[in-house]
Amino acid sequence: MPEIPLVPAHWRFPAHPASVRQARHAVTQSLPDVLRRQLGYDLGLLTSELLTNAIRHGACGEDGDLVELVLWPADGHYWLAVSDPGTGKPELAHPGADSESGRGLILVEGLATAWTVRPRPTRGTSVIAGLSFDQGS
Repeated sequence: MPEIPLVPAHWRFPAHPASVRQARHAVTQSLPDVLRRQLGYDLGLLTSELLTNAIRHGACGEDGDLVELVLWPADGHYWLAVSDPGTGKPELAHPGADSESGRGLILVEGLATAWTVRPRPTRGTSVIAGLSFDQGS
């Protein structure tokens, strides 16, 4: 009989900066205790960066806009998908030394084992990032 996978954790938040803290807390608290110590900080940081980008660049600015997060374990990784209603494709930027923003995806690139951008089947864009974890923990 095949092993039945865990149901992914799923949240929707208003596309508002106040949601970043709530999302970070929800994601890190959903990890099993032993993995929270191993992945909590990095996964929280990925959540903050990806959600901030989704709110700033992917939300349409309408009051009802929501951003969506899905977290699931697979193949020795915890995968986080952050989705927004926008149609733009986030790209890695190389801001100048004086720039006060534009480093979010550089941080994602440095933290994540792998990451990608995918269009959603109906509307919007998802950024998916994975962190590997020690399965022996």
